[in-house]
Amino acid sequence: MDGRLGKSIWGLVGLALAMIVAGCAAAPPVPEDNFYRLQAIYAGTATNGKPLPGTVEVDRFVADGLTSERPIVYSDSTSPNQVKAYHYHFWIKSPTVMLRDELVSFLRAAKVADRIVTPEMRAQADYVLTGRIKHLEQVRVDKGSRTLIEVELGLRRPRDGKILYLNSFRAENDAGSAAVVDAVDSLNTALSIIYSDFLAELADI
Repeated sequence: MDGRLGKSIWGLVGLALAMIVAGCAAAPPVPEDNFYRLQAIYAGTATNGKPLPGTVEVDRFVADGLTSERPIVYSDSTSPNQVKAYHYHFWIKSPTVMLRDELVSFLRAAKVADRIVTPEMRAQADYVLTGRIKHLEQVRVDKGSRTLIEVELGLRRPRDGKILYLNSFRAENDAGSAAVVDAVDSLNTALSIIYSDFLAELADI
């Protein structure tokens, strides 16, 4: 191989490698995944008289489509029928499990029954509590966002199949900024209010 030709080839190879390295150096870093939890805080005192004496089993909630998955869901106020999911913002667990677990902790803190369990305990339940997540999302507006959460809760007596309670709770809150972390804080507040309202209605069952 001619020496000059060989030098030219190696020169081109070196140039190509330099361009590849430069391109890699200029590429923006891959966004980091972020994980969030929903928490319902019981701020009251233990319920007197235990409105549900016995054992209450709280089933895993149900939800449709994107709402049941871990990526956080959002929509735009200008296109309310279009729903999307973030690529780098996730719940730590599926919302169907997370909301169930938070309700279990909430009811235990309120002492509404002798025992609050999940199906994994395989206990003989006196009541079965079910939940359905209809909405759980951030709604982007002009320069900020708000949040929407809607949950249906039902209480059934398994020994005769009687439905003792069925109601939906919906809350829309101003989240302030469009940041996902602010939307999560807003949803936490809304969930605490919904569970508190549900607890208040248990006394009338």
